[in-house]
Amino acid sequence: MNTRSRLRAGVLLGSALALVAALPGTTALASTGTPAAISTGRLLLEPTADGYRGTLPVTITNRSRAADYYSIQVTEPVSGSFDGLAPSTACVQAGRVENRRVLACSVPGPDLEPGERRSFDVAFEVLTAPRPYAMSATGGRVEVVPGHTQQVAAGKDFTTLFRATTGSLRNPRPYVQDTVANAALGAGTGALTLTRQADGTYAGRLSVTVRYAGDAPHDYLWVEATLPAGVEIAGTDPQDSPSFGGFFEVPGGRMAPGEERTFAVLFRASSDVVVGDLGIVEMALNTQYGAGVVADGAPADNSVQVTLSASGDS
Repeated sequence: MNTRSRLRAGVLLGSALALVAALPGTTALASTGTPAAISTGRLLLEPTADGYRGTLPVTITNRSRAADYYSIQVTEPVSGSFDGLAPSTACVQAGRVENRRVLACSVPGPDLEPGERRSFDVAFEVLTAPRPYAMSATGGRVEVVPGHTQQVAAGKDFTTLFRATTGSLRNPRPYVQDTVANAALGAGTGALTLTRQADGTYAGRLSVTVRYAGDAPHDYLWVEATLPAGVEIAGTDPQDSPSFGGFFEVPGGRMAPGEERTFAVLFRASSDVVVGDLGIVEMALNTQYGAGVVADGAPADNSVQVTLSASGDS
């Protein structure tokens, strides 16, 4: 659930803002009563092939005298780490605290009856290289918002521990996350010939490779292409989101540190282009987090140029 400063910017950001407005309690206001209570355990992140995963157990209690619906607000302890609720439910971004997102989520299930307790899990994933030592992060918090007040009734800070690859949780060191991205874009060739298709248009596939180093928070990577007249990008292969004009997303979503993906960019040209040289395609890679582009610490390897031509041979 992301926004962006280019292709999906207006659509996703507008939708998120509408949902935030619709959900109760997305502004943390002091409650004058105690209509609800909340308790949590600790968040224990276990090492995986791509980083760390874990769930935070949460229990809320309806302390009022009437049935009510509830939402929660989750401040993630690590930027970009929130990964939804289990059972699954609707969540939208409702702010930031020091670049860490605050998510507003409806509580799974129907209204809570007076005195009813309900438990669920909040999932987190941190894409960073697993370490041979334990780590910790601070700043995680969960708050409960009763529907009839639309104000925060109670909140709890929670501790976050990363288990070492050795299995240890002893003597944790503070986890320090990158604040700038380190992405790179490469093309398999510096020239591409588009060939005539049965309908008279021209098409071709360009193999590109995207690499991601470090663990700066991000939602996805995307490419902006400057195209010659009459040429457009028809998508990618594989493709898990549509392209818009000269923009396309890197397939596969978020990338782990050291991950590399190779895929095809599909080019198409209109039937009235002149056979021969078409011009140069310039492609620039960007790292997106929320509504903004993350600065890249080594931008020199974020762009490529490819010469396009059209051939009358099918």
